[in-house]
Amino acid sequence: MTEKFLARHTTATLRGLLDGKKPLVALIPIGSTEPHGPHLGLGTDVVISAAACVRATELFAKKGPLTAVIAPAVSYGVTECAQGFAGAVSVPAAVLTSYLSAICDGLLAQGIRHVCLVNNHLEPAHDAAVRAVLAGRGNKASVACPLTKKWAKTLDAEFKSGACHAGLYETSIMMAAAPEMVDDAIRSVLSPVPISLSKKLDAGIPTFTAMGMDLAYSGDPAAASIEEGERMIQRLAEMVVGEVREALGLAT
Repeated sequence: MTEKFLARHTTATLRGLLDGKKPLVALIPIGSTEPHGPHLGLGTDVVISAAACVRATELFAKKGPLTAVIAPAVSYGVTECAQGFAGAVSVPAAVLTSYLSAICDGLLAQGIRHVCLVNNHLEPAHDAAVRAVLAGRGNKASVACPLTKKWAKTLDAEFKSGACHAGLYETSIMMAAAPEMVDDAIRSVLSPVPISLSKKLDAGIPTFTAMGMDLAYSGDPAAASIEEGERMIQRLAEMVVGEVREALGLAT
């Protein structure tokens, strides 16, 4: 099986992929460094993106005519909602857009046909900064993010409610993808926090603290399961494949 990770290729093996019959697609996992409750690691968002990318490469392999590799991840983003909590590291939106644009152009210059920015840090300003990369790049770039309504509706009820920061949805994915980053003893005794981030943001309440998320989580992490995590990873992978194929004018 073709090596999934771009960074593990040699220049010779990458050249072989670029010269192959199938167009090469690069997937860039994007996330943030920010608090995810007392039970999940600060790198949760990028781990979720990476898990979706890994599964997506398997789907691409089964459903031609594309080959996909996973480029090195971008683990910092616009993280203003979590200000005041230890571990919230935010970068300006313009800096993020510029950096991602340079990465995209660098990959495309190598002969990669398409770059997909796979983003699971759902802060609106961050999402906008990522999507700004698409300007002027036509079908050479796409964004796969569950904030897009067509993909959001394929995810679980907690995600749809907006009460899904380090709750059942994200915790389940982490239990399936990176259990070493889950403090299960703490997770299993956390009470549900039914605070919808999307509704609070729509109401002009900009931070976790102001929303009442005193422990930097919302949703129900104690109800999380590996089985649910596997199901959600599959849905996110289907989102990645769908966005790439749509951008390239292929049937989905």
